[in-house]
Amino acid sequence: MASKESTQRRAARVRRQIKAVANGRPRLSVHRTSKNIYVQVIDDAQGRTLAAASTLEKEFKSSKKTGADSAAAAEVGKLIAERAIKAGVKEVVFDRGAYIYHGRVKALAEAAREGGLSF
Repeated sequence: MASKESTQRRAARVRRQIKAVANGRPRLSVHRTSKNIYVQVIDDAQGRTLAAASTLEKEFKSSKKTGADSAAAAEVGKLIAERAIKAGVKEVVFDRGAYIYHGRVKALAEAAREGGLSF
């Protein structure tokens, strides 16, 4: 299992590469745990969160049994796309953090693309 330091190094490496190609676009940052998934659209220039969504929200918890599967991640992806477009953001750069682009992270990204975000 990866140590905390190696995980932080990997996340920092991904973020460094993303910031190099961002060209002022906000960052779509993903964080997942064993039970939930969280996503934010962050404007790094101003240091502000423009939109956020997670499986912990009331409307989500009432309709879904669990927040730890790909279907839940896809719902969160659609929700973040809707909120980001409402906030005036259509183009983002995807920050997967230290997670590989597979499973729940991939489901979230594809649903966000279907919802209207481009990255």
